[in-house]
Amino acid sequence: MSCDPSSTTPPVLLIDKQPTHWTLTLNRPEKRNALSSDLIEALLAAVQDAKAAQAPLLVLQGAGANFSAGFDFTGFEEQSEGDLLLRFVRIETLLQEIAYGPFATLALAHGNNFGAGVDLFAACRHRWCAPQSKFRMPGLKFGLALGTRRLAGLVGESNAYSLLETTATFNDEHAQRIGFLQGTKMQEEWPALIEQVSASTLSLPAASRQFLRDLTRDTAHRDGDMAALVASASAPGLKERIRVYRGESR
Repeated sequence: MSCDPSSTTPPVLLIDKQPTHWTLTLNRPEKRNALSSDLIEALLAAVQDAKAAQAPLLVLQGAGANFSAGFDFTGFEEQSEGDLLLRFVRIETLLQEIAYGPFATLALAHGNNFGAGVDLFAACRHRWCAPQSKFRMPGLKFGLALGTRRLAGLVGESNAYSLLETTATFNDEHAQRIGFLQGTKMQEEWPALIEQVSASTLSLPAASRQFLRDLTRDTAHRDGDMAALVASASAPGLKERIRVYRGESR
């Protein structure tokens, strides 16, 4: 597990490397694991390391009360719109690295999860949560197109349209009904679930695993997803749209 003993600040990402899987734990519980620039960059670096090490399975989870509260808006007023655009681009880059990476992926959610944190969960192939988990994707409230096509691929166009248009909170039962997740497990059952997914992943030779992932993923719109994100985030007035959204959501 990564940790710098000379630092008094806990790492924003914990990395547990096992031969069968790597576990990445978002570790900003005091901020509900909101995706700060540091956390996004740590996740990107960990994913690149996992690719280089040929890790067969990546497991994503969150410390504390939930998986992730999404984009960290702390200090956004002091950032330029260009800085905010870059942060959103880096998030989309992370989502694509996870969605199209050469490894199996398992996301484990609990608590209340929002925005880009839900997109991060949705980017994984295996998606489970603790009972009574909740999800909400309000990005279009401030004009941000993030993960929309991937969500439609998971739950169907009609369900994705409804979730994103209303930006309504949906619970684990509804999420499972529309195919957003495979099921629920108590957190104490997660180690057994990780072992099960790991065993299933390793039941195929590495080359076969790669064929399976490549042939069951639609990568045709990958560039288009990034272009849509950039177009939406670079439209003038991003900070004002965020300001209005945050005022409405309080």
